[in-house]
Amino acid sequence: MFPGSEYSGPGFFMAKAKAVQVKELNNRQAYFNYHIEDKYEAGIVLLGTEVKSIREGKVSFNDSFCMFDKGELWVRGLFINAYTHGNANNHIEVHDRKLLLQKRELEKLETKVKEKGYSIIPLRIFFNEKRFAKVEIGVGKGKKEFDKRETIKTRDVDKEIKRLLKR
Repeated sequence: MFPGSEYSGPGFFMAKAKAVQVKELNNRQAYFNYHIEDKYEAGIVLLGTEVKSIREGKVSFNDSFCMFDKGELWVRGLFINAYTHGNANNHIEVHDRKLLLQKRELEKLETKVKEKGYSIIPLRIFFNEKRFAKVEIGVGKGKKEFDKRETIKTRDVDKEIKRLLKR
């Protein structure tokens, strides 16, 4: 290949760049829009191409939420981009996906959601040590406009303090 160099010979192959695999994907907007009270870890029913897209980090939490339908918990509005190397059997990008929780957790969540103002929001998607895709969901109450302004103010003050401490 390259005569007289260490890169010649039959055993030399150019290394391909590996795709970066994401450990977890966070829904940062949820913490800004909701006061999160409880968190639960739930399994999610996915197709193979959906798992591959999640590993590439192609997920958007915009307008996603969880709802109950016939006693089962579903995540709605979660956008998982189509897998780039998929074929005609690629998945639909936005559809309802079933969440897997234990029965007593589902009952607890359902009673909490029936209270006024509470919602179930997906907070992050991650892979556990057994390499299963999991969704962390949170039960939260929506923030009012003045709460959001207070959050922005405290965040700005913390940034300023860190900046001054670095000097």
